[in-house]
Amino acid sequence: MVEALGRKADGPGTASAAVMEAKTKEKKDGVVKEVIRLERESVIPILKPKLVMKLTYLIEQDNDRAEFMKLCRRVEYTIRAWYLLQFEDLMQLYALFDPVYGEKSLEQQSLTPAEIETLELNFLTYLFQIMDKSNFKLLSDEENDVAHSGQYLLNLPIKVDESKVDNKLLKKYFKEHPHDNLPAFADKYIVFRRGIGIDQTTDYFFMEKVDVIISRVWRFLLKVTMIDKLFSKRRELRPKKDTKKTDEVKEEEEQADLFVERIRLEKMEMSIKNLLRKMTIQEPTFERMIVVYRRARRETKPDRGIFVKHFKNIPMADMELVLPEKKNPSLMPMDWVKFLISAVLGLATLIGSLEMPKADIWVVTAIVSGLIGYCAKIYFTFQANMVTYQNWITKSMYDKQLDSGKGTLLHLCDDVIQQEVKEVIVSYYILMEQGKATIQDLDLRCEQLIKEEFGVECNFDVVDAVKKLEKLGIVSRDSIGRIICVPLKRANEIIGTTTEEMVIRAQQAPAGP
Repeated sequence: MVEALGRKADGPGTASAAVMEAKTKEKKDGVVKEVIRLERESVIPILKPKLVMKLTYLIEQDNDRAEFMKLCRRVEYTIRAWYLLQFEDLMQLYALFDPVYGEKSLEQQSLTPAEIETLELNFLTYLFQIMDKSNFKLLSDEENDVAHSGQYLLNLPIKVDESKVDNKLLKKYFKEHPHDNLPAFADKYIVFRRGIGIDQTTDYFFMEKVDVIISRVWRFLLKVTMIDKLFSKRRELRPKKDTKKTDEVKEEEEQADLFVERIRLEKMEMSIKNLLRKMTIQEPTFERMIVVYRRARRETKPDRGIFVKHFKNIPMADMELVLPEKKNPSLMPMDWVKFLISAVLGLATLIGSLEMPKADIWVVTAIVSGLIGYCAKIYFTFQANMVTYQNWITKSMYDKQLDSGKGTLLHLCDDVIQQEVKEVIVSYYILMEQGKATIQDLDLRCEQLIKEEFGVECNFDVVDAVKKLEKLGIVSRDSIGRIICVPLKRANEIIGTTTEEMVIRAQQAPAGP
């Protein structure tokens, strides 16, 4: 189902690191499957305790096992200390822009508007750095287009009420910190994503199938009458990518990508059998999504609150779930067709009745009343469906929202530490067990170890791992640039006793008389 081979991520915030494309594949149960291609992310998808225990078990000597466990603890304590001040600055800045309590904090600080704007940009700068270290990527234009190219469970057109979302803060940030391939909405809100999963749903989907058929007929009629040309203005205002570069991708780069299948009703074959039987649809999901935005400023007083919301397992086609300040959805194609058909039939009957030699006023009244009543029924049915969908959206938001605000930031801070520690532990273990290696060899060996021992594909960020090993002082390079690690016991001596270890020893020491 999912195939992935490691490829290195571009620099922080580069949208080119997340190129996606969809292509048609074979049919499954009367539905055409599509394959979406994404770039792998530099995430080690293994819990740190499991990683440490497994690698420790692979070491033969008992003394070395004890030393390795000690090294893992010291690496974690040291890396946590490295980030402590940066995380404290991030949390102190967010305290000023917390949507709930930030206003009071700003009043106590007595800051000028210029100072507040500087602190806002500082907070966003720290936030983007943490996102990059946590291997979150900005949702790019390509990803956004592919995500919106289909439907999954959410079949109502949902859009952001842009009048309720601020468009100055992020615009100012990206002006000072340019990013490539930003989506069109980047001045109003930004969406980070990490991890790809799969969601499947099996049902009859009667109404959804009828809606698909009506949509196809509607598109056909627009094409035949050439009305579709009136609406063919595309929003292709952004520069297109050089397709030559995409076509000339090397084989290893093609293998480096992640492939996930999308099975949706829009690609269903038209048949009575498909209409009457249960079908399984499938959609790739973003395992983690974080949305950052600010509400539009009030007329009397500017709103300085910055919202940071964290979601899990969001289907790509239902990405509208996480959008801020949503508008109420409008009528579906099926509802419009009902309106038009009933209006045309009613008008035709009415005109036919009036053209009769003796038009009966009661017949005309009955036709008009029936037409109005049927249209009212369609409208109220839509309202009832909208309430149902809103309840579903509310439930989905409750189930899928992990946290917001300070809780999200604390989660990100811990996530950074866990990823950094895992990178150092794996790379040191490889150098300790397999000897000196070039950075390319070390990269391949680390990915191979994770695949063989844990059964998962991983895009190992070897450059970042080596930088941290060198910062810890437990590796060096020979004359031709190969990386060499110091012996295990010496590595522990170089890092030295940490504050956490001293606290633990003090707690374990027997109490005095």
